[in-house]
Amino acid sequence: MNDDEQQNRDNVDVHFQQEVEGAVRHEHDKATPYKPKLKPLPLPPNPKATGDGLSDTFADLNIETGEELEFIRPGIQNRLFQDLQRGRIPPEDMLDLHGLRVAEARLALAGFLAHAIRHRLRVVQIIHGKGYRSEDRQPILKQKINQWLRQRDEVLAFCSAPRFDGGTGAAYVLLSRKGLAQLDRS
Repeated sequence: MNDDEQQNRDNVDVHFQQEVEGAVRHEHDKATPYKPKLKPLPLPPNPKATGDGLSDTFADLNIETGEELEFIRPGIQNRLFQDLQRGRIPPEDMLDLHGLRVAEARLALAGFLAHAIRHRLRVVQIIHGKGYRSEDRQPILKQKINQWLRQRDEVLAFCSAPRFDGGTGAAYVLLSRKGLAQLDRS
């Protein structure tokens, strides 16, 4: 900006100040345009969302469990599932089932899924282990997780985690958010 432009701006500022010098501020009873957001208040516990209304009795299915877990419901985009498999969608919470018995793991999984739904989590991680400490060194919890997750409608897909996040000893679970509106209304 050169000196002439600066002098013109200064003249405009001085002229403006002279014009509004005698102005009186207008007071009105309208609300100000900016309104600070209210802090969210927690909703009262919903039995469906807290897991009280959900069954934690999972049926034992006759499903062959391979080295890697992989399940996808119809209608889920392949790209989304590939992103889940590659770890491009980071898990928002984690459940570690190491050292738990099957009955304890069943209750923990039901409670964790209810927690994930209540907090609107999209992807969670479940660490089931590889079964090295079990009899016959077989992954018992991995087989149960493979069976149980398939029975829950809110589970859209799951797969073994990438190697950097537990590999075949952990699973990433993609959860649905469609049923959340129904839970909020009830």
